[in-house]
Amino acid sequence: MTKRRSRGDGGLHWDEKRQRWIATASLGFDPSGKRIVKRGSGKTKTEAKNKLKEVLRDHEDGLAIAPTNYTVKDAVTDWLAYGLVGVDTSTAKTCAILCRTHVIPSLGARKLRDLSAEDVDRWLAAKAKALSTRTLQSIHSCLNRSVKRAMARDKVKRNVVELCSVPQGQEGRPSKALTFAQAEAVLKGAEGTSMYAYIVVALLTGARTEELRALTWDHVFLKGKPDADPPQPPHIAVWRSVRRGGDTKTRKSRRTLALPARCVDALWQQFEDQGWDRLAAGDKWEEHGLVFSSAVGKPLDAANVRRAFRQALKGIDGIDPDEWTPRELRHSFVSLLSDQGVPLEEISRLVGHSGTAVTEEVYRKQIRPVIQTGAVVMDGIFGTDPRRS
Repeated sequence: MTKRRSRGDGGLHWDEKRQRWIATASLGFDPSGKRIVKRGSGKTKTEAKNKLKEVLRDHEDGLAIAPTNYTVKDAVTDWLAYGLVGVDTSTAKTCAILCRTHVIPSLGARKLRDLSAEDVDRWLAAKAKALSTRTLQSIHSCLNRSVKRAMARDKVKRNVVELCSVPQGQEGRPSKALTFAQAEAVLKGAEGTSMYAYIVVALLTGARTEELRALTWDHVFLKGKPDADPPQPPHIAVWRSVRRGGDTKTRKSRRTLALPARCVDALWQQFEDQGWDRLAAGDKWEEHGLVFSSAVGKPLDAANVRRAFRQALKGIDGIDPDEWTPRELRHSFVSLLSDQGVPLEEISRLVGHSGTAVTEEVYRKQIRPVIQTGAVVMDGIFGTDPRRS
């Protein structure tokens, strides 16, 4: 004789209207006295019972919504839509590209509650055959943050992505530095191009590309401050960048740098050329006060600079434009100073790295003494503009 289920244990019945089996279970009463009933449906009795088990498991795990069909794609899409508020636009765009290229195609169809650490490990291992370690870290971070957000919203009990380590990926393209001979060739070959002043300042001061793109004329002092005590040589105040909020990469990156004579000459020429551009543009000119801008005064983006930089390198012997990027002018600056015996601590100060003196961090909002070492050494390496002699 079949044993009868106790009251409240649930039931199984056929729903004629829906043409499905319905499995139910009573879980007591809510604070208002209403009975709590959980249901699962399926085309067969077994399928209905299994669906009910999933619902009950969610309830036991404390998941208020019990999203049995919530997928990894749903979690990632939700994070991209609402979890990146306040993030820099370029960062959000990069995250979206990584998710839609590497995360969703591989794991998107997986139910989030069924995603296992083994799934993530296999996914990362497969991606490691083609991606760099840095990119692997980025896609792991995107998935991790997506699942973490889903967990905070009761979509899943735990975040298995946090349990997985990022494997070693493929070697990325190593950054290079110009030799002295190459640097001289670049400076000479870039003369007369729209990027000449940019290249000169980047190579001879080591400023970051995002710092130079945000540099304004009110932060450029081509005559210096001879009446100051002590007198200040020509210099630039590297206090801004194109990053979100306009601040430099780190607090220690904010610095004031003396300009080598060759930079001063190039910037005077840039000022004059920009005046002609302003006159030619007429009503189309947009005044942003930028030192480096488009022909109508608009800010430059990274692609603009990279394209113009490579165009300026065309025809220079020993230089393949496609193999060089603007940021490698900064690497070249560090390399050239190091070759001249400049201490690493001083180079760190010049490029705004973590070796900057404590006083520079404390007084970052005040006008600082001009760091002259870079200008002095660069004048010794390159001398003045040969056109002046």
